[in-house]
Amino acid sequence: MTDLRQQALDYHALPTPGKISVSLTTAAETSQDLSLAYSPGVAEPCREIANNPDDVYKYTGKGNTVAVITNGTAVLGLGNIGPMASKPVMEGKSLLFKRFANIDSFDIEVKHKTVEEFVNTVANIADSFGGINLEDIKAPECFAIEKALIERCKIPVFHDDQHGTAIVTAAGMMNALDIQGKDIKQANIVCLGAGAAAIACMELLIKCGAQREKIYMLDTKGVIHTRRDDLNEYKKLFANNTDKRTLDDVIEGADVFVGVSGPDLLSQEQVKAMADKPVIFACSNPDPEIKPELALAARNDVIMATGRSDYPNQVNNVLCFPFIFRGALDVRARTINDAMKIAAVHAIRALAKEPVPAEVLKASCEKDLSFGKDYIIPKPTDPRLCSAVARAVAQAAVDSGVAALEMPENYMA
Repeated sequence: MTDLRQQALDYHALPTPGKISVSLTTAAETSQDLSLAYSPGVAEPCREIANNPDDVYKYTGKGNTVAVITNGTAVLGLGNIGPMASKPVMEGKSLLFKRFANIDSFDIEVKHKTVEEFVNTVANIADSFGGINLEDIKAPECFAIEKALIERCKIPVFHDDQHGTAIVTAAGMMNALDIQGKDIKQANIVCLGAGAAAIACMELLIKCGAQREKIYMLDTKGVIHTRRDDLNEYKKLFANNTDKRTLDDVIEGADVFVGVSGPDLLSQEQVKAMADKPVIFACSNPDPEIKPELALAARNDVIMATGRSDYPNQVNNVLCFPFIFRGALDVRARTINDAMKIAAVHAIRALAKEPVPAEVLKASCEKDLSFGKDYIIPKPTDPRLCSAVARAVAQAAVDSGVAALEMPENYMA
């Protein structure tokens, strides 16, 4: 662990502090170059944009730029560590945008006193960018922040902790249920955790066919049920009319367990109590609700996924968010709607069923991968993700009427 800690610190400090920088996209060598880049030449695109605001996409990098914005109130598993302590994570997000979808990205850390102040700050700078990726903002404030910004901004606003997690979870879950021979419409689902990711995951699973009354959500006080008087408006959506109160109560006969809570909260005895051929997504990071080796020791008919890269079936937002934005930017979508999210789910699902290229096997240190219990979602290093997911998202944006541009012919992200 000491070695990993030092390696991580060195990675972020050397040879240059941080993980991202600005690079030039055009010549800036001669006096003529500089006269075009700045004064007096820069006045010409300024005049064009003043006459036609949409020309900002023609003459600037706005259309390929995403802002990664946080207040640092829910950073990884570290909690409310503040804006500056969150900056390495936000830089990392920007790195992933560039690495996987060739999207330029700036990280912005906001210090504020109220939700309204945060919303005003972001809304007032939003037009500088092609899209906004909200990150690591605690619940329930994150719901109000995203809703307000979607209403006020003319560009896509996407809270990745909610929707990125939900999209990848839904893709993997639907594939796992297919393998287990189960119908999502009939599945009894237990969700341990009731924060932003949990609520978004369950809402998207419902849009994919799950039945709300078959979902049992738990927070730190136990099962969320209709006789509780301590629920916020978001938890109330999952208040189940039931006499069950504990994880032991609801795990009995469950088809699915989704954990977005904390480490070691699901026992082997509880795994044994689940229905035949269960699906377990233990996504607490870095330590899951139950380690895969313990779940598999309890029973051999389980499909297991975690958020970790050192186990099969990693539920990782990088399978989704760069490509959601790539597709949205390419057709200049004004929002990221449910149709686009569901299109991403199905594109990710479908790719897992395709033969895996040698380059992906090499990057993943695997000799063989094929659709099945240990491979329900693609690897993050799969280069086909960008084209497959971005194309599906862009087409859904066009079809649902939120795109300013038509789908390009022979589209390749």
